[in-house]
Amino acid sequence: MKKRSCLAGERVNTQIMEGVTRKKVTLLAYCKYSSSTKASTPLNWVLPLFLRSDLSPPAAFLACSAAGRISPPSVTMAAANAPIAMREALTLTSLGIAPQFVTFTHVTMESEKYICVRETSPQNSVVIIDMAMPAQPLRRPITADSALMNPNTRILALKAQIPGTTQDHLQIFNIEAKTKIKSHQMPEQVVFWKWITPKLLGLVTQTSVYHWSIEGDSEPAKMFDRTANLANNQIINYRCDPAEKWLVLIGIAPGAPERPQLVKGNMQLFSVDQQRSQALEAHAASFASFKVPGNENPSTLICFASKTTNAGQITSKLHVIELGAQPGKPGFSKKQSDLFFPPDFQDDFPVAMQISQKYGLIYVITKLGLLFVYDLETAAAVYRNRISPDPIFLTAESSTTGGFYAINRRGQVLHATVNDATIVPFVSSQLNNLELAVNLAKRANLPGAENLELFAQTKYKEAAELAAESPQGLLRTPETVAKFQSVPVQSGQTPPLLQYFGTLLTRGKLNAYESLELSKLVVNQNKKNLLENWLAEDKLECSEELGDLVKTVDNDLALKIFIKARATPKVVAAFAERREFDKILIYSKQVGYTPDYLFLLQTILRTDPQGAVNFALMMSQMEGGCPVDYNTITDLFLQRNMIREATAFLLDVLKPNLPEHAFLQTKVLEINLVTYPNVADAILANGMFSHYDRPRVAQLCEKAGLYLRALQIIYAFISNWAKLAVTLVKLKQFQGAVDAARKANSAKTWKEVCFACVDAEEFRLAQICGLNIIVQVDDLEEVCEYYQNRGCFNELISLMESGLGLERAHMGIFTELGVLYARYRPEKLMEHIKLFSTRLNIPKLIRACDEQQHWKELTYLYIQYDEFDNAATTIMNHSPDAWDHMQFKDVCVKVANVELYYKAVHFYLQEHPDLINDLLNVLALRLDHTRVVDIMRKAGQLHLVKPYMVAVQSNNVSAVNEALNELYVEEEDYERLRESVDMHDNFDQIGLAQKLEKHELLEMRRIAAYIYKKAGRWKQSIALSKKDNMYKDCMETCSQSGDRELSEDLLVYFIEQGKKECFASCLFICYDLIRADVALELAWMNNMVDFAFPYLLQFIREYTSKVDELVKDRIESQNEVRAKEKEEKDLVAQQNMYAQLLPLALPAPPGMGGPPPPMGGMGMPPMGGMGMPPMGLS
Repeated sequence: MKKRSCLAGERVNTQIMEGVTRKKVTLLAYCKYSSSTKASTPLNWVLPLFLRSDLSPPAAFLACSAAGRISPPSVTMAAANAPIAMREALTLTSLGIAPQFVTFTHVTMESEKYICVRETSPQNSVVIIDMAMPAQPLRRPITADSALMNPNTRILALKAQIPGTTQDHLQIFNIEAKTKIKSHQMPEQVVFWKWITPKLLGLVTQTSVYHWSIEGDSEPAKMFDRTANLANNQIINYRCDPAEKWLVLIGIAPGAPERPQLVKGNMQLFSVDQQRSQALEAHAASFASFKVPGNENPSTLICFASKTTNAGQITSKLHVIELGAQPGKPGFSKKQSDLFFPPDFQDDFPVAMQISQKYGLIYVITKLGLLFVYDLETAAAVYRNRISPDPIFLTAESSTTGGFYAINRRGQVLHATVNDATIVPFVSSQLNNLELAVNLAKRANLPGAENLELFAQTKYKEAAELAAESPQGLLRTPETVAKFQSVPVQSGQTPPLLQYFGTLLTRGKLNAYESLELSKLVVNQNKKNLLENWLAEDKLECSEELGDLVKTVDNDLALKIFIKARATPKVVAAFAERREFDKILIYSKQVGYTPDYLFLLQTILRTDPQGAVNFALMMSQMEGGCPVDYNTITDLFLQRNMIREATAFLLDVLKPNLPEHAFLQTKVLEINLVTYPNVADAILANGMFSHYDRPRVAQLCEKAGLYLRALQIIYAFISNWAKLAVTLVKLKQFQGAVDAARKANSAKTWKEVCFACVDAEEFRLAQICGLNIIVQVDDLEEVCEYYQNRGCFNELISLMESGLGLERAHMGIFTELGVLYARYRPEKLMEHIKLFSTRLNIPKLIRACDEQQHWKELTYLYIQYDEFDNAATTIMNHSPDAWDHMQFKDVCVKVANVELYYKAVHFYLQEHPDLINDLLNVLALRLDHTRVVDIMRKAGQLHLVKPYMVAVQSNNVSAVNEALNELYVEEEDYERLRESVDMHDNFDQIGLAQKLEKHELLEMRRIAAYIYKKAGRWKQSIALSKKDNMYKDCMETCSQSGDRELSEDLLVYFIEQGKKECFASCLFICYDLIRADVALELAWMNNMVDFAFPYLLQFIREYTSKVDELVKDRIESQNEVRAKEKEEKDLVAQQNMYAQLLPLALPAPPGMGGPPPPMGGMGMPPMGGMGMPPMGLS
């Protein structure tokens, strides 16, 4: 038996050795044929894991790479294809920084702009490294315990301990200006400090946290006290959210006794608004902003990473939680994820966390150089790799790149950022997380999404969103539209093409091709209104092709599209079709287009002669001159015998009366003297031309029978037109005098002719002259006096009315006409004032209206002149004519004199009492309610303003409350009185109660008892209720008083009165006040045990329930312990699975190989001085 046993053992050993040999051969063969593993592959690391597990060779290499020890052959990607790009920005030692100063206590990096190093030998100095020019460090001889560069500007903060004390001296300097900004002496030592904003320093002492602003002369302000969990902790970070409403303090302490090498992390989260703290376990934390769909306001998130041990089990978690959720708005759901540490990194822990708002990613960096990358929205793991072979002790956000900087003990300054070209394909293919890949592409405008096979997975909505948000519109192509068009439409579902276009429309504007394709669908479905809406919202890109398509259903809409698309020939053609020729010129000028004007004019002449005239006149007014010669245009009209049209055109263009137009002046006179002599006579009478061929025109006048006109052209050569006008007046030739005066064009001549015409009662000619006089302000009054002195009031009014339409009409004309209306035509005065209120000399017209007693018009003028006090006074003094309720309300609220409010109250009380409440409601915000009540009380009309007092009672004014209460008592309206007393307490409560306690109505006496109760006069309230047998009120008063003695006395009263039912009710209503032994004693002694029995049952039930709850809590606690033990076992199993499914990792940068160093130092001295062993960030 022993021999067989030995043989069996040998066979087993042989089988084991054969299996090991086979595994070795397999692993060696894999390495031999793998292009990425040569002799340098550390098989001694991979082989033990491969032999003791069921992993395949690639999986074994991947597992080792996850620990940061090697790069997996063939299954790994090149560094260029990794989702996170790493580079060495610089090394501090290459800049002359000694290695002993590359520590947490000597190096600070508050942002991506500056690194600050404090040196203590060979001399005390501070080195400032500008990351924009790192090769030129600035070294200054400065002695300090700590130095911080401002995140944005060249401002340096220094801290030094005052010798012989525990106090710190803080100073802030502007390096560029070489000036000291601020300084302060802290009464206690600052153990940690940091720039939390460019304007704010965070100061942490052993007990408290302070904020110190660099602006003004303020001292550090205390924000909060440190919680107990941070006692004896080494503080490693302090942060605030962008709004400075949330603060977080991070510290580390020695690990648990069973695992002291695993440093414990502690966090204190503080709410500035709530002034409350919460203590949590965490090693690193950061704030982020995230916009939840459906909520226009961004949510504030806190992300924190922890690594804890419990009963020998290590738990590593990342948490993302919303702070200060917004009521009624969609919130961010709490997320958490595992942090998987490889076996060789079990004592490693997070030391920093940075948030990339640009990419929506969380970076978690550990002391031994591991980098974990997670998605902010979902907390999904994205990537993990070892980025440094040496311990990392400091990180800083790189906001411009969306990454971060990290400094290790070797002095390397490493820069990590997202590889834009590879992260989306990596997440899609390596992590097999298509949704996250799409979100990353949309969120950060990243490439790589075009290769996601969403169509193959029938995810048309996601494909539409991806195309809509693709970088630079990369996927918004005809090919994409064709893809959506090729998808078969399922019955009852929205076509994918419409989903695509709908998504694009919600994001912004369609391009030309998309606009055309969508419009084809809309036109085919006869939904023109959709096109109109989209064009109005600028959702479509207009093109000539789109206009041609829309023109088949709507010419107006097509024209709008042609204009937006700048399809100029199509626009001009459309205007021509619509006979909107004037718009052709305007549009052509705007776009710099030159149409064939002569052809357009000929086209218009065939169908619309008047339109042709207008078009020709518009051409004549074009900048740069008329594009067609005036003579050519005239000939076009004359060729079609359009004499009137030609005349209209020439009269307009020849208004300037230029010498170069002599030929055309002669031409227009010739054609009219031959065909329409009266027209020519009018032209000559108007005197608008002076360069025509006079002899030729004189001959034509004689042939046309215009002898007087021919005789005049003699006078035309006389230069003294004024003298001619006077002569013609004396000859009673008033028409000729007017013509001569027009040519003389002097005020004196006009007045002489005008006054002569008035005396001769030639009022038509007088008006012609007068219109040329009244435009002169200085002569207006003389004309008015001349007319009025001769009783020509109507003619003067007619002259002024005609003068309103003159281009040179001035304020004096409008004002004088108003004065004339006030004197002679009062029925027209109000209309005139309303039409021309802005062109009147209001003070002058006010005097006229006051003199003529036009009170309504006077009120209106006061209002227009913003003299509301005078307006209100006029209305009240002349109410039969001037009062209008709506107008008076509008005026009254604008008066400056407060006394007018109360004058208005008296006025309405006397004349319009039925509207006084309406007035008071309008003035409610401006009135002294007490004074109004006094006025109405003296008048004995309080009841009249009851609605007003009810409306303003919410102000809780004593006079109003007491007046309303009086009315309610008088009206015996106890319900309203009870409501008033309950809601408005500013009145003489005891006085009202004393008045009501003798009232004949029971409800009034109840209110008295209620008032006593509110005033805390419990005994008086109970006594009054007892008197009226209102036992329920007695019980409720006792219950509310909280007075045990009153309650028990009431029980005795009910016993004495034989009110057994009341005794039982009182036991329940005053249940919390009455002692059980007293109740039972009274019941037993007075034979009322039956009535006390329900109370006894309730009392016993209450105490029984408390015992039951305690038992239930004990059982649930035991169940929770069992469930937690099971959960921890399941968690270990999940972590093992997670290790096998991790994404491929980035190889360590050159020079970063080798095993992880022991857990020791990060640039900070050990915390032994506080009675603890060295640990953490040393």
